[in-house]
Amino acid sequence: MRTDSSPGTLPAREHLPAAPAGTPVLDVVIPVYNEEKDLRPCVRRLHEHLARTFPYAFRITIADNASTDTTPQVAARLAAEIPEVTTFRLEQKGRGRALRAVWSASDAPVLAYMDVDLSTDLNALLPLVAPLISGHSDLAIGSRLARASRVVRGPKREFISRVYNLILRGSLQARFSDAQCGFKAIRREVAQVLLPLIEDTGWFFDTEMLVLAERAGLRIHEVPVDWVDDPDSTVHIVRTATDDLKGVWRVGRALATGSLPLDRLARPFGDDPRDREIKDVPRGLARQVVGFCVVGGLSTLFYLLLYSGFRVFTGSQAANALALLVSAVANTAANRRLTFGVRGRGGAVRHQAQGLVVFGIGLSLTSGSLAALDAATSEPAHSTELAVLIAANLAATVLRFLLFRAWVFPDRHDGETTVAASYPTDRFPTDRFPTDRFRAGEAADGTWLDATQDHTQDHTWQGTTRQDATVQLLPVRRPHDTDARDFR
Repeated sequence: MRTDSSPGTLPAREHLPAAPAGTPVLDVVIPVYNEEKDLRPCVRRLHEHLARTFPYAFRITIADNASTDTTPQVAARLAAEIPEVTTFRLEQKGRGRALRAVWSASDAPVLAYMDVDLSTDLNALLPLVAPLISGHSDLAIGSRLARASRVVRGPKREFISRVYNLILRGSLQARFSDAQCGFKAIRREVAQVLLPLIEDTGWFFDTEMLVLAERAGLRIHEVPVDWVDDPDSTVHIVRTATDDLKGVWRVGRALATGSLPLDRLARPFGDDPRDREIKDVPRGLARQVVGFCVVGGLSTLFYLLLYSGFRVFTGSQAANALALLVSAVANTAANRRLTFGVRGRGGAVRHQAQGLVVFGIGLSLTSGSLAALDAATSEPAHSTELAVLIAANLAATVLRFLLFRAWVFPDRHDGETTVAASYPTDRFPTDRFPTDRFRAGEAADGTWLDATQDHTQDHTWQGTTRQDATVQLLPVRRPHDTDARDFR
């Protein structure tokens, strides 16, 4: 899969248009489990802050994770008392499960969540969502580890948090600073494409979302926050840490095998229309040349080592052929993944077969060079052989890049905005999609409706019916193109 040049399924980011009064721009989700004591004061505090400081209409959604105390009753009373508050009941625990259900059903263009204890200072909320409203970023996170952050917590949690983020940087090459802070936001059209790729339903949900978004090239905005630890937190640190490490292993393995269709999340090259209208410029050429040169240099060293090793046991022609064959297979695999961004196993055999054809051309060039050297000198020195082979390989390398780019890994894009996205149908329903509306008290399992029904007209992306075990996400008319009162 092409992750750098594919137009993907996401449109260019745009500033959210002005909305009519009452239309929520922001939906803040508060996942709760047995929070009967803290829920009311925290929700009222959040509502007062938003009503006083947030310049757009908003909604606060209480996502009840199968609470067994009076939390559902407290949430229902809050929803009855405050127009901007609604409640959503799930019969299974899991913060990730709650966020997936509510975010999938919400009609607000900006989706956020925060912990019920409000450990994060609410003054960071507007800076968190402003880059999403303006169209600058796709996701935003609060960071307790930024230099400008002010954090009050015990040494145990501080140590665990920093070690966990070091693990993410070392194993998954994560560049964001804080994966676990319960203070995040995402644009709705990004969530609609990103959520089906996330497997975790618990505390690792945040990390998996951020890693996939970052690997797909989405823009993540970080906000330094003031944060005070809640000493009464019910989070089980050891169990959560164990589950997180399992999630790191699972996501790392999926990224290594290329099994995640991250090209579904690709943005256009630039959000400026002038960037998207540039013609006759090969897309990704500079990056591909650099990648090909790096792979080619390593392959040449590998080839020379193999040739020197084989030359001890056989003649120059046989040693050259064997060294070229082994290095050609490795070179094709490396260029496939690193230079041309092709992920997954699809087409791998065909690419290797075409690579062997390219290898045959390289073999002809290098073998012909050796034959010419043998004809000129009966017993050439080993250093002379290596010099001739290096020169022949340079010529073969230029030809190999041209063949790889034009024939083996061509840039197959036709300028259309429709992209088929495939993912396993045993994990995600292919003939259903979540509604973008929900009512207080509805269960998460009741939010799925048939894709053939016309529920609303404000979807930027709509699911289609089952087709050959794949799902197609098709861009449809955006209401704000014709009606300034609606949102994407």
